Amino acid sequence: MDSSDLYRDITDFARTTPGWTQTLAELWTELGLLLFGVLFLSLWWRSRARDPRAVALAVLAPLVTALAYVGSEAVKSTVREERPCRAVAGAARSLIECPVTGDWSFPSNHSAIAGAAAIALALAAPRLALLTVPMALLMAFSRVFVGVHYPHDVAMGLLLGGSLAALLMMVLAGPTSRLIITMRHSGIAPAVWFTGPGPAHRT
Repeated sequence: MDSSDLYRDITDFARTTPGWTQTLAELWTELGLLLFGVLFLSLWWRSRARDPRAVALAVLAPLVTALAYVGSEAVKSTVREERPCRAVAGAARSLIECPVTGDWSFPSNHSAIAGAAAIALALAAPRLALLTVPMALLMAFSRVFVGVHYPHDVAMGLLLGGSLAALLMMVLAGPTSRLIITMRHSGIAPAVWFTGPGPAHRT
């Protein structure tokens, strides 16, 4: 797959945008994943007052995202595609420093993480899809915009991360829900605190 021409078009466009736009893109591509982390914590905390399945999905969301990253990294280490900021002749200079040789390009780990987080959070709280899906798409685009990934890198990252997250959430939701029930009835203070009292104990 060769998306070098589209990569050149996007990076050329990036260089024509105002400085503040480039700065925002640089900040988002480096720090945007932290917002997913905030959403994970918020969802888990709020789920503690809900049924076991809600808690299970909230707990699974960051877990399956981490597993999607592991899967992406495994593919990356196998394919070993060079970064476009070194490989594409005539392309505009990347807005951020080109990763070192050996930090391969395909697929984009950032996009895989964002895709997995977006889908996992949306499955746990469907209304969040209106926020998380655009966030994931913006993360993927930013990786090309700043010049460190090909378009096909980020497309595959989104697909890989989102698919793995959806599959793992479906497979693990039942067993994790049963574990949450066991933890709630265990009488062990840290376990009960972690899983929350559930709806029957709300005041």
